[in-house]
Amino acid sequence: MSSSLATPTIFMKTFLLILILTVQGFAATDPAREVENVLNQLHESATKADGKLYFTLFSSDAVFMGTDLTERWTLEEFKKYALPRFAEGKGWSYIVKKRNVTLAPLKDVAWFDEVLENKNYGLCRGTGVLVKSMGHWKISQYNLTIPIPNGVADSVVKLIQKGN
Repeated sequence: MSSSLATPTIFMKTFLLILILTVQGFAATDPAREVENVLNQLHESATKADGKLYFTLFSSDAVFMGTDLTERWTLEEFKKYALPRFAEGKGWSYIVKKRNVTLAPLKDVAWFDEVLENKNYGLCRGTGVLVKSMGHWKISQYNLTIPIPNGVADSVVKLIQKGN
């Protein structure tokens, strides 16, 4: 083989090696971004009333806590509530305004809090826990609350007490 052909071959092999290593570096996943993607899919599928996708995002032992004190649902209980609504094309829409994600040291558990906006309820807060199992992040707990400003908390508590 002549030296004029060997030089481009070495150059091409080096270039391809650098390209492969660069692509692999970009392909490395960021666990916090993966968690964000799951939560974004959760809200998007709820807006579209896509129950099939929505419930694949939860672990089999998940718990969903709604805004009412009585709303502590296992996954199966939550499905009984939500799937008929989704089947009628009725979802719910919460727009993410801010989100914080924290990862456990082994990066297999994450917890989050997010500020959401809803047409009927205004600003809400979602909090919860995701667990990575078999390579996939699943929501193990989701808690939806309506934050009460301190300045009106006494009045709201009195209204709640009257209602009970």
